[in-house]
Amino acid sequence: MKLKVLLTAWLGALGRFLPTLILGLFGGGVAYWAQLPLPWLLGAMITTTAASLAGVPLKSPRTGRKGVLVVIGVMLGSAFTPDMTGEAVLWGTSLAIMLIATAVMMAFSVWFSCRVAGHSWETALYSGVPGGVSTVTVMALSSGADLRIIGITHAVRILVLLIAIPPVLQFIGHIDIGGARPTLSQWLWMPAPADIAWLVLAGLGGLWLGKRLHLPSPLLFGPALASAALHLTGLTHAAVPPLIIALAQVVIGISVGGRFAGTRLAEVGHALLMAIVQALVLLLLAIAAAWVGHLLTGYSAAAALLAYMPGGAPELSLVALSLGIDPAFVTTHHLLRITLLVLLLPLLLKRVVSST
Repeated sequence: MKLKVLLTAWLGALGRFLPTLILGLFGGGVAYWAQLPLPWLLGAMITTTAASLAGVPLKSPRTGRKGVLVVIGVMLGSAFTPDMTGEAVLWGTSLAIMLIATAVMMAFSVWFSCRVAGHSWETALYSGVPGGVSTVTVMALSSGADLRIIGITHAVRILVLLIAIPPVLQFIGHIDIGGARPTLSQWLWMPAPADIAWLVLAGLGGLWLGKRLHLPSPLLFGPALASAALHLTGLTHAAVPPLIIALAQVVIGISVGGRFAGTRLAEVGHALLMAIVQALVLLLLAIAAAWVGHLLTGYSAAAALLAYMPGGAPELSLVALSLGIDPAFVTTHHLLRITLLVLLLPLLLKRVVSST
């Protein structure tokens, strides 16, 4: 009886989400047909964002996003290989640059949000955190911060960064982000049953590991660590099927666009404008930091940019995976940044409150 109730509830949720999923697939399909870069991600994101701002009631893929985060984590772990241990030694300099850039970005964001946009210090602090939007929102619930402003700021930042990625990467990365289109056989290809079993084990074991270690974004980073361990030890060398990557892009794109549900331009026009300006300045800071990282470490400016961009660890890691831009490098940077921010944010908030 209980199973029947759960199945009925799941089917009901799926039915309510289906129109949103179809809209996202349509947007991704049009973008793919038009040969746009990152078509399934950007196409789904743009169509659902436009629909949300137009007042169309869309269903957010909450359960679907959780499952996709686990899948993305497992896929990101596949980027860690035994022959990359020598390269990891060079990551120290890049990680240091990322932390310095993060401090500069957050300082600017908090100042801008408070002094220019006119928000409270608490709202400015939570809005200025470069990443970890889910964790930050949960932490802000017990504060006096304006949750609507926090949500808008983070959503706009991710939207601006994702839209800017194709032209910026082509400008500084000297890479072709269009890439060759998969054939039908490549679209339908799946790993061997033994590899699928290992990847499922990584996903389930990673879920437990992420919660056990209290990792930020445990659904993403837990499976990523478990999958990385399997790939580094050579237990599996499973590649990522293009179909899975495309579906993950669609769901992530929908989740970004769905964050604007209930947002009307006439009501939050000033907040949206401030968030856009802030995001553009942060993008310029990330580009400058990526260029410095490239000069000092020799890593591609494209990989450094995706690693230093302020926020959206699932989105930016998925972009790195989809484009083949050193996803292990990008994921490691975001994990370190979010972990430190989650640990330091309560101390920063306490100091801000005591000084005001």
